[in-house]
Amino acid sequence: MKIYRITNGIVLELDDQLKQLDPTDWDGYINRDNLYEASMADFNSDRAEAVGADWLATQAILPPIQSQEVWASGVTYLRSRDARMDESKVAGGDTFYDKVYDAERPELFFKASAKRTVGTNDSVRIRRDSTWDVPEPELTLFITASGKIVGYTAGNDMSSRSIEGENPLYLPQAKSYDRSASLGPCLYVPGKPIAPETLISLTIERAGAIMFSQDIQISQMKRDHTELVSFLFRECSFPDGVFLMTGTGIVPPNTFTLQSADRITITIDGIGSLVNWVD
Repeated sequence: MKIYRITNGIVLELDDQLKQLDPTDWDGYINRDNLYEASMADFNSDRAEAVGADWLATQAILPPIQSQEVWASGVTYLRSRDARMDESKVAGGDTFYDKVYDAERPELFFKASAKRTVGTNDSVRIRRDSTWDVPEPELTLFITASGKIVGYTAGNDMSSRSIEGENPLYLPQAKSYDRSASLGPCLYVPGKPIAPETLISLTIERAGAIMFSQDIQISQMKRDHTELVSFLFRECSFPDGVFLMTGTGIVPPNTFTLQSADRITITIDGIGSLVNWVD
């Protein structure tokens, strides 16, 4: 089941069929431990109105977040560890990333509020005081208030590598700013956990030319999803649920940096494509 948040309601998609629900509270709708069963029941109920296959393209698709926070995990893929070590060598912080990759406790950090998060077909930003900026494509979990993973979406964890590379303590400035996060296009709610062979791909285009393209399976993650959630919920409560980005295994080369008007496409099997432009 795919669940889209639009301006005037909710759209459910199952087996290429689309049905619209009357306007309802997004927070209350998704923050349910039985979200899969409930959305299936809604899809088959009289309150869901069938719409044409092309109808969704005429609607403004909002990010699948209303009152939730976005958190993120770092250094969960070997490629990410290597990239962070490389960018921090000059500052002498490279060993921190090596240690956290092998540590029992994962790296978790606050990424963005809902107000700083955009959806598909919207623009993300690069900081004006940064000289090296990249997108980070990440499978993103949606976790209910009780700590249960009930859905997934694609996430873009925009990162200012020049700032983070100066000093690991600058991580909040490198990661959290206006339009620094993107989620979408939908909330994917399967009947069972997402498959390990699920593929994440990233494509960056500039003036119609592909500047970078790569993919990776989520099975390359060192950390288990439930492990990350258990640490996140140790001393934090999330009454409306929470989104957790699970880290990236795709890192453009050190010679690449984003520019204004670049087109970023993150595609995840089962979820679809999250498309953003750089402002």
